[in-house]
Amino acid sequence: CYHCKLKMKEGDPAVYAERAGYDKLWHPACFVCCTCGELLVDIIYFWKNGNLYCGRHYCDSERPRCAGCDELIFSNEYTLAEGQNWHLKHFCCFDCDCVLAGITYLTVNEKPVCKSCYMKNHAVV
Repeated sequence: CYHCKLKMKEGDPAVYAERAGYDKLWHPACFVCCTCGELLVDIIYFWKNGNLYCGRHYCDSERPRCAGCDELIFSNEYTLAEGQNWHLKHFCCFDCDCVLAGITYLTVNEKPVCKSCYMKNHAVV
């Protein structure tokens, strides 16, 4: 078995993945996504760099995912803020929803807030 490295017993079911090559077989329970461990026997699988992936994690390896909407980011313009990727329109002020990409913002209780809302709602008077 390509995953667990145990020998395949004669007569046991085995999974063959054409994209992985003719020399690799898996026990059905070992045919899982390398990231999340989801069983891939009955669903579409992806093979990349010697690893099996479910659809979600294969896509995550190809494109960044927006922390705001959890969708893949296909645009070349996006922002990296607070250690995560965001569509430009989804990185917004927690108080007023104005877009924060490219402007100064502060964090209040780990939530991004624009400078104006910070002064109006959170700054000590």
